[in-house]
Amino acid sequence: MLERMRPDVELRLPVDSAYVSVLRATTVSLAARLDFTIDDIEDLRMAVGEACAMVLPSAEEGSDLVCAFFMKNGEVTITITVPSTQTELPEEDGFAWQVLSALTTHAELASGDGALSVSMTMHSTVAA
Repeated sequence: MLERMRPDVELRLPVDSAYVSVLRATTVSLAARLDFTIDDIEDLRMAVGEACAMVLPSAEEGSDLVCAFFMKNGEVTITITVPSTQTELPEEDGFAWQVLSALTTHAELASGDGALSVSMTMHSTVAA
C-alpha cells in the first residue's frame, strides 16, 4: 500500500457513479500538466473509471469517495478510497481489474480500517 504522505491533490466526491466523470476529468487535467501523451492520458482516464467500477459497489451509502493524486515528473499515483465494511477484495480476475492492470504501470487493492482502496501508478511514455 502507498505510504502515508500528503497528496499533491485530493478530491472528495459523493459515492455516486454520476460523479465519476468529474474524477476522470480531473485526472485528465492533472496528467496533461505532467506532459503525459494523449494516449497515456486516455489510458489513465479509463483506468480511473475501472477503479471506480471496482470500489463503488462496496461503498457505504451516503459516504464520500476520496481520490488522492501523488505527482512527480513523468509519474502519477492515484489512490481511490471509499468507506466499506467489506473485508473481501474485489476479484483480480474480473474485467475491471484486467483493464486496470493492463493500462497502468502498477495497481493494487487494499482493504482494512473500514475502507476499500485501489491504488495505481502510471509512468509517462515520454519520460521513459
